[in-house]
Amino acid sequence: MSNDRVIAALQRGEVVAYPTEAVFGLGCDPRQELAVRQVLRLKQRPEEKGLILIAAEIDQLDHWLDMDAVTEQWPHVLERWPGPVTWLLPCRPSTPRWLRGQFETLAVRVTAHPQAAQLCRDFGGALVSTSANPAGLEPARSPQAVADYFPDMVCAEGEVDVSAQPSTILDAQTQRVIRP
Repeated sequence: MSNDRVIAALQRGEVVAYPTEAVFGLGCDPRQELAVRQVLRLKQRPEEKGLILIAAEIDQLDHWLDMDAVTEQWPHVLERWPGPVTWLLPCRPSTPRWLRGQFETLAVRVTAHPQAAQLCRDFGGALVSTSANPAGLEPARSPQAVADYFPDMVCAEGEVDVSAQPSTILDAQTQRVIRP
């Protein structure tokens, strides 16, 4: 499916699926609360856990992050981006709980996946990104697997590296590995 149809769906406040580094992701416009809540319902994911935002460029994350608090972490972050590393970074007080969960940080990644990055560029900003599967089931690694889980989902065509693992998650302040 062309990015035009996926972008149109995002602009209508719909949830879409798209390829990322290792798995297909479910995503939406992070500014659209109803769409974010739909992602949480589809995933059967509690709001308290928070979600990941992906972007094509760092500046697509400025709206969500407390850049003054992030400054000293930047050297560690920048050496790993773009790439399959998600960082927990201090977020703005205005970042909604339905994105950040129970945390004062937000999980963010500048993706190296060409199709996911182009989708963010075409959309004009960051996207919610969580694996395309209901909780407890294997993440989708193909458009067909997305359709098996979510039959009516608008899904971008593309490929993932089936040998890759989901992104590593690191806490930028402590350098602690949250998910290997």
